Amino acid sequence: MKRLFLVSAATAVIGAGAAQADFTLHILHINDFHSRIEPINKYDATCDAETEAKNECFGGVARLTTKIRELRDEFRANGENVVVLDAGDQYQGSLFYTTYKGKDTVEFMNEIGFDAMAVGNHEFDDGPGGLQTLADGVSFPVISGNLDLSQSPELKGKVADFVTLDVGGEKLGIVSALAMDTPETSSPGDKVIFQDDLESLKADVQELTAAGVNKIVALTHEGYRRDQEIAAEVAGIDAVIGGHSHTLLGEMDGAEGPYPTMVASADEADVPVVTAYAYGKYLGHLKLTWNEDGQIIKAEGSPILLDSSVAPDEAIAARVKEMAAPIQELKEKLVAETKAPIDGSRDNCRQRECEMGVVVADAMLDRVKAQGITIAVANGGGLRTSIDAGPVTMGEVLSVLPFQNTLSTFKLKGEDLVKALENGASQYEEKAGRFAQVAGLKYTVDPTAEPGTRISDVQVREGGTWAPIDPSKLYGVVSNNYMRAGGDGYKIFATNAKDAYDFGPDLADVLAEYLIRQGPGFKPALDGRITVK
Repeated sequence: MKRLFLVSAATAVIGAGAAQADFTLHILHINDFHSRIEPINKYDATCDAETEAKNECFGGVARLTTKIRELRDEFRANGENVVVLDAGDQYQGSLFYTTYKGKDTVEFMNEIGFDAMAVGNHEFDDGPGGLQTLADGVSFPVISGNLDLSQSPELKGKVADFVTLDVGGEKLGIVSALAMDTPETSSPGDKVIFQDDLESLKADVQELTAAGVNKIVALTHEGYRRDQEIAAEVAGIDAVIGGHSHTLLGEMDGAEGPYPTMVASADEADVPVVTAYAYGKYLGHLKLTWNEDGQIIKAEGSPILLDSSVAPDEAIAARVKEMAAPIQELKEKLVAETKAPIDGSRDNCRQRECEMGVVVADAMLDRVKAQGITIAVANGGGLRTSIDAGPVTMGEVLSVLPFQNTLSTFKLKGEDLVKALENGASQYEEKAGRFAQVAGLKYTVDPTAEPGTRISDVQVREGGTWAPIDPSKLYGVVSNNYMRAGGDGYKIFATNAKDAYDFGPDLADVLAEYLIRQGPGFKPALDGRITVK
């Protein structure tokens, strides 16, 4: 049975001076906030007081609150329509999530006044119960159309397939879908059943259309590439508001495409696709105009940078400071010092050898090398941010490695290690988090080859030299417990590992202790362990 919410968004009816035949809607949207409750620096990590004093911080929930309220009030005062949407992944990424497990998210999202949110994969990081905290707590619908939750005691009846908002005298349908590989990237459990995303979206659009709704937006957590496929293949969708891939769109440096990106659809309409990077650094603003036949005739807008020109809301900032107090001592604990930044950027660590990947993999291997372990494999998606030069706090380390993963050691045949590397490169073009950062091993990846045939020239360090990997030899490997259990597609670690031990030290502690041992003159360096053709 379909789960449907019908709610009234507190938006103004279009003014009498506007053209009555057309309907215009402002959509304010974020995605992949990842618990960045406090402002962030240029590395997307929590901003310190010194950087804040220099007006070099971005985002934070207090700044986001200011801008959303300012724009919403402005639009309503002008008799215009507005909704505020979140395309998923509020959870995971800072000590606020580690400490409050979503209760902070509920409080701040309700205070801002969102109209709807899509489920993101990281909403399942603490199992269905983690998403239940959000769904039970917020005052707006949480939706995802391709989840069958009928067998889930925590979530049954609590997450809708879609929602219909009453906006300015018109009905706005919002459909949703979540990435199909979520069971590999998070922990939804076996009671949450994933259905085909395209077929689910088509069915929900058809149901809305049959009910007379002719303005339909998709709020998805699938990534920019998949969003364009959705726009092209699912007839009846007027716009796609997406998340998951942390894609920057617009006219600024580093943008991957235009905002909006226009896609020709199955019913010969041009469908705007938008997303707004991540971490609350930008607030997306899409302005849509429909004609009287329910067809989009104009799509415009741009992401708004939430820099120091946006004053944080004072009441929210005070509440953030209050909630930060219990974790401040841990955050500020100095653990090491580096002479240069350690790059942990998403773009690099998910497609090539990156500094943070080198440092973390080396730290893992260094910790267990006395146990006969010679190879480390880390998932690039497990590295969540960079570290700047100078003193390193435990808060920064935990921002890099927030998942509370433990070291796992095991033995694996060389042929299975190669298969694991193939899995790591299998979604290269999507910048998937499964990309393998390594130590004690080096390999070549060809992104143009077919998945499953992208890895070559795999070598392992034996003594002081490199030798081709032996397919039949058992190698000692260290990874993390998430990957060892099959996360990020590393099922071969779960099925073929021998002598596995999954209860080693916390990975964040391993990194902190490794940096301490390197001393204050430490500078990260790439050494060619991963070659991209």
